[in-house]
Amino acid sequence: MSPTTPRFPSRLPNVGTTIFTVMSALATQHKAVNLGQGFPDFGCDPKLVDGVTAAMQQGHNQYPPMPGVPALRQAIAAKIEALYARPYSADAEITVTAGATQAILTAILCCVGPGDEVIVLEPCYDSYVPNIELTGATVVRVPLTPGSFRPDFDKIAAALTPKTRAILINSPHNPSGTVWSPEDMRRLDELLAPTNVLVISDEVYEHMVYAPLRHESVARYPGLAARSFIVSSFGKTYHVTGWKVGYVAAPAALTAEFRKVHQFNVFTVNTPMQYGLGAYLQDPAPYLQLPAFYDAKRQLFREGLANTKFRLLPCEGTYFQCVSIEDLAVPERDLPEADFCQWLTREIGVAAIPLSAFYGDGFDQKVVRFCFAKRDETLREAVGRLERL
Repeated sequence: MSPTTPRFPSRLPNVGTTIFTVMSALATQHKAVNLGQGFPDFGCDPKLVDGVTAAMQQGHNQYPPMPGVPALRQAIAAKIEALYARPYSADAEITVTAGATQAILTAILCCVGPGDEVIVLEPCYDSYVPNIELTGATVVRVPLTPGSFRPDFDKIAAALTPKTRAILINSPHNPSGTVWSPEDMRRLDELLAPTNVLVISDEVYEHMVYAPLRHESVARYPGLAARSFIVSSFGKTYHVTGWKVGYVAAPAALTAEFRKVHQFNVFTVNTPMQYGLGAYLQDPAPYLQLPAFYDAKRQLFREGLANTKFRLLPCEGTYFQCVSIEDLAVPERDLPEADFCQWLTREIGVAAIPLSAFYGDGFDQKVVRFCFAKRDETLREAVGRLERL
């Protein structure tokens, strides 16, 4: 008798292959323009690569300190203070992470356990819910307002209980491109002030907010900052998503708990990339110019889509554009969003992501998401194909 693999109960029985993997594979199979998964199809600044190469050549190839290379943590703290007027201690309040996804998981693991409740605002990034489920806590889903994707604070207030341990927020918001306003942040601050609820603030698109708006980091709001883990990503900011380097800023007491988990799930992060990023951060121009860089791509893509029957939803931030498919003159518009996206990839040659993938119940609004972090010629090619609809 041949050996058998032992059976065990799945920790994530409802999780399969992510929609991003499915759609990217389908795009490759059908040679479609991939506007689904959120990554650029262009390179980063050669100076950044040169900085990493120099770090390798200088011998920075062994383990760095567990919280991150000091020069990088100091640069992160300086950036946050310059942008949001809040000082963080590079030694005690900044931790370099293996991307934002690891940062979010670690933040949840360090403070959430069985019996706790954690609020997520749907639609939300697909790692949030599995991360919470791994702790044995209960996920409490609160919908953002359909259509506008604004936070509904009456519903958030109703979801708060003595068991609520944390709330995850995300601005600029993936997938909708909505940006929280100063009033939104003040409302959240007031709502949480009498509670012990922690905030995990996913701010990976912080440098992609379009005028006249600005990014409202929780760091700007003392009451929120005192209870928050702020998560950001160099991969998003510097067009190097494959490097998987991010960071968390949090008060010292929260950081101490965060690092207890961090040291045992990754311990530390790629050394030469940390040195390269630390040197590159000394010049703020690349991230200060990023809103204008992506705004030009946003305008190019939106102007192109204006010649189609897709109905454009507002895009205040991120590099994602959501559209309604209800007015398309094809029968496939009546398909569920996920089926429509597969048809669009196979038959039209453009890959998108269904918004229903970001809801636990698959809520279908006839809305799909495109990524415009692409070369201009890629966007023009995609629009040319979409004009056939």
